[in-house]
Amino acid sequence: MTMGITNKISLVITTTLFIQYSLALLHPIDFLALQSIKKSLEDMPGSTYFSSWDFTSDPCNFAGVFCVGQRVVTLNLGDPRAGTPGLSGRLDPDIGKLKNLVEFTLVPGRVMGAIPATLSELKNLRFIGISRNFISGEIPATLGELTGLRTLDLSYNQLTGNVPWAVGNLPALTNVVMCHNRLSGSVPAFVSQTLTRLDLKHNNLSGSIPPGFLPSSLQYLSLSWNRFSGPVDVLLSQLNRLNYLDLSLNRFTGPIPGSVFGFPISNLQLERNMFSGPVQPFNEVVIQTVDLSHNMLYGEVSPLFSSVKNLYLNYNRFTGSVPTTLVDRLLAGEVELLYLQHNYLTAVPMNPNAAIPMSSLLCLQYNCMVPPVQTSCPVEAGTQKTRPASQCMQWKG
Repeated sequence: MTMGITNKISLVITTTLFIQYSLALLHPIDFLALQSIKKSLEDMPGSTYFSSWDFTSDPCNFAGVFCVGQRVVTLNLGDPRAGTPGLSGRLDPDIGKLKNLVEFTLVPGRVMGAIPATLSELKNLRFIGISRNFISGEIPATLGELTGLRTLDLSYNQLTGNVPWAVGNLPALTNVVMCHNRLSGSVPAFVSQTLTRLDLKHNNLSGSIPPGFLPSSLQYLSLSWNRFSGPVDVLLSQLNRLNYLDLSLNRFTGPIPGSVFGFPISNLQLERNMFSGPVQPFNEVVIQTVDLSHNMLYGEVSPLFSSVKNLYLNYNRFTGSVPTTLVDRLLAGEVELLYLQHNYLTAVPMNPNAAIPMSSLLCLQYNCMVPPVQTSCPVEAGTQKTRPASQCMQWKG
């Protein structure tokens, strides 16, 4: 009997010492901060992320928590496995007490509320990834105090307001991803000479982007689905390292610099803007897809486009004859799509009996000529085959 009581007392003492030892592994401020973060969030149905967050054990063993010494340096909230439900709730401001935090991420879920301004107190932060949730409000300008920040991903949320100029002044940025929000206003100048990715698509941003606002280190630039305006010819000429470029669905004006067609990219998307002037590549264009449709470009179609597989020049003001080399490659099946509808073209060097390969698409509708062959066109091209003669007489390019 006495032996049994002694064993129980020994077990209680051992358990108590183990818990005290475990708790001592983490700095008490970090311990309390994790408790606050846990209270403000919860697993969505099907998620078991917080099942390991048992505060009677060592928090450094929690899912998504990584420590160095007694401090938390990485906090990945949510289960990163693809398809796993995320978290709901709000981000607690006490996250700002994790002073040694270097990386903070939040997996896709239904977390709402604002970005805690206290993030700016985490001077060691290098990576912020708060994506695909329902985060709202404005981007705290105080994030500009995180001078070591390299990646800022706030994409697919409901953020409003502008992109703070202080964020543009961060000197170490390499990736800025803020696409699919409700941001407005103009964009700041980005000073980081290590910035390689800038993705601002699907917002309500406006204004011009002067030369020098974006560093020449950029390799990925997506500004589509905004309201940007003004010329970009000088700006683009400075960005000669781009391997992805999408400026579509904006209000950019002025000419397209010939250097753009020499960028090492597979898809050039400049459609649905207000670009004007002739299009003159410097060399043969080897980009697989070039979309210049729905602009105000004019002049003759350059034969240097003959190596492009998918060429969209529709809804512009191109004149003259379609280059023979472009037609020959289309008939050989090497050009898969050639959209020239709704221009002012006057000739196509093609035999009316020529057979267009089944794998290729050609649309010549609504130009200043009768199409030599009948081909399938998209519905938006309309049913009228030829442009009215009065328009062809007046248009001079």
